Amino acid sequence: MKNKAILLTSVLVTSVLTACSGNEPEQNTTAVAAKTQGINVTYPVTKKGDVVDTYFDTNVADPYRWLEDDRSEETGAWVKTQNKLTFNYLDQIPYRDQLKSRLGELWNYEKVGAPFKEGDYTYFYKNNGLQNQYVVYRQKDGGEAEVFLDPNTFNKEGTTSLGQLSFSKDGSIAAYAISEAGSDWRKIIIIDAETKEVLEEPLIDVKFSGISWYKNEGFYYSSYDKPKGSELSAKTDQHKLYYHQLGQAQKDDKVIFGATAEEKHRYVGGSVTEDNRYLLISGAVSTSGNNLYIKDLTKPNSPLVTIADGFLGDTYVIDNEGDKLFLVTNIDAPNKKVVTVNATTPTRENWKDLIPETENVLSASTGGGYFFAEYMVDAISKVYQYDYQGNKVREIKLPGVGSSTALSGEKDADTLYYSFSNYKTPGTIYSYNIDKGESDVYRKSGAKFDSDAFESKQVFYTSKDGTKVPMIITHKKGIELNGKNPTLLYAYGGFNVSLTPSFSVSRAVWMEQGGIYAVANLRGGGEYGKKWHNAGTQLNKQNVFDDFIAAGEYLIDQNYTSSDYLAVQGGSNGGLLVGAVMTQRPDLMQVALPAVGVLDMLRYHTFTAGAGWAYDYGTAEQSEEMFNYLKAYSPVHNVKDGVSYPATMVTTGDHDDRVVPAHSFKFAAELQAKQAGVAPTLIRIETDGGHGAGTPVSKTIDLYADLFAFTLFNMGFEKLPE
Repeated sequence: MKNKAILLTSVLVTSVLTACSGNEPEQNTTAVAAKTQGINVTYPVTKKGDVVDTYFDTNVADPYRWLEDDRSEETGAWVKTQNKLTFNYLDQIPYRDQLKSRLGELWNYEKVGAPFKEGDYTYFYKNNGLQNQYVVYRQKDGGEAEVFLDPNTFNKEGTTSLGQLSFSKDGSIAAYAISEAGSDWRKIIIIDAETKEVLEEPLIDVKFSGISWYKNEGFYYSSYDKPKGSELSAKTDQHKLYYHQLGQAQKDDKVIFGATAEEKHRYVGGSVTEDNRYLLISGAVSTSGNNLYIKDLTKPNSPLVTIADGFLGDTYVIDNEGDKLFLVTNIDAPNKKVVTVNATTPTRENWKDLIPETENVLSASTGGGYFFAEYMVDAISKVYQYDYQGNKVREIKLPGVGSSTALSGEKDADTLYYSFSNYKTPGTIYSYNIDKGESDVYRKSGAKFDSDAFESKQVFYTSKDGTKVPMIITHKKGIELNGKNPTLLYAYGGFNVSLTPSFSVSRAVWMEQGGIYAVANLRGGGEYGKKWHNAGTQLNKQNVFDDFIAAGEYLIDQNYTSSDYLAVQGGSNGGLLVGAVMTQRPDLMQVALPAVGVLDMLRYHTFTAGAGWAYDYGTAEQSEEMFNYLKAYSPVHNVKDGVSYPATMVTTGDHDDRVVPAHSFKFAAELQAKQAGVAPTLIRIETDGGHGAGTPVSKTIDLYADLFAFTLFNMGFEKLPE
């Protein structure tokens, strides 16, 4: 089913208040030596303001509030000064260029995505190796492939990326979204798919949106009103669904949902069923739980009918046969199930189980007239094929232990495609014959990486409260467990997000250097369903940090590594994880790498769409208990004088309008002001960079070369380990 699901991504989003002004940053007169190789670091003194907030009669100072103003010259000067310091440090690491070279070598292979059919053409994404952005190609049966869209030509720096690409029902018109400098704000460009001629003025100021076509006449999309103040940080609170009629000016686009106070939601999406019969609308106030509505498009002025309300869980329509709807839901089913209902009476009391809930978490897709149920079994994929009566047809034999992408496609397809990989195996695309149930290699990875030289195993360790937590550890075969192996421990632990095994060029290079790569599946994630998620939210959030600490302790206890050779890494909500753990247990690790992190837990909800994260975090205004709980672990508020913190490189982007860079700025300023040890505490700020999606390959290679060089250097390696 095309546009088959309205899935609310667990997006992390934040925004900014006007900051106070000040003078040019001064220089500290005291040089601080790096821990290992004697590089002198002189931190700039970050000016302190006198801002104080009061929560439940408790005063909380916010001395670096002025860094929240992303439009001020003073903040810009601070960014330049910090980057100069950081890159001067990195320039002195002798093997940084060697790492960059190896990353480039391993990255430089042709990557091709699974094909998909639109109109008379078969389309596919391809990257020749080191192109900054993937190129969209197309070909007719038996014909030569030609370039359809090349985002590398959008701007010379490669920082304008292609987002969603969506075709009208007959494939004759295409609409695609572009992001500039990594921002979540998008433009939608509409072209004639045959000639590639632009048909009308682009739609602008689009954010967190799908592009769902109704016939060949127009499409539904979502956005917020442009905020007052900075578009990169000001609060965006009411999401709206629009319909764009082709040939019509954007200012005349009709608001379909979200125009009134009664319809106020932070995340709204619209999707048209493959048969053009129904419009499905999802509305949510947080990243967990949605309301779902349906509208019959065959009847003029038909009402909006409620399918699910009360934000009791996550529910979406996966397909329909006439007026019979197929829903995926976790309401009364924490691990999800598939149910059916008639569109004329679609409320919960009429739902009937089709694929019941099991002990494992379900992810469902459709294609070729079948359902495909992917289950996570301890974060590992198992996939089953079902017919539309709910009968199990077969288990799909996957190539090994790892992760499979969803099998999905049109109802009349006879072949579907999926990709399979794990931490040591580059992704291979398989074609799947639906009737025979047979998979064949469609395209092998061209990565020049010897998978057979590495091993990967899953372990279960015990967290502070006795909970068993899975972790997958990958490294070269024959490695000596002597406590001296450089180890990178990665996790996320939030927003119902599951970390399943997948191949990464950067991680492969880390392991080639003798490094161990460990991924822990913490509470707060979705690996074991809604209960696992809820066990790491709000007043249970400390469970997530305890799980991560226990993962590090396990690696040390089992002699994989020691505190002198352990690095911890995480991004976004995972950046919060690293920030919290390094302030709670600075002795546990040698290096901390918090990326684009949510680090000010008292103010995160005041930026962009950050208020939508309250399901996971709670807010400081919610209750005195919640305020005290947040303040007790908020990384910005828990950097203490007189503590020796690990070598730290905070990373962020100056155009990150999801988790605004002010979080990272304030955390870095606190660390530099209070670090009692000699380990460097630096911040690397990507200019014209956002939260991560669409980052050019060249910038990604530079980033990982810097991260790995910084990490190994501060573990004491004078040359690359073998």
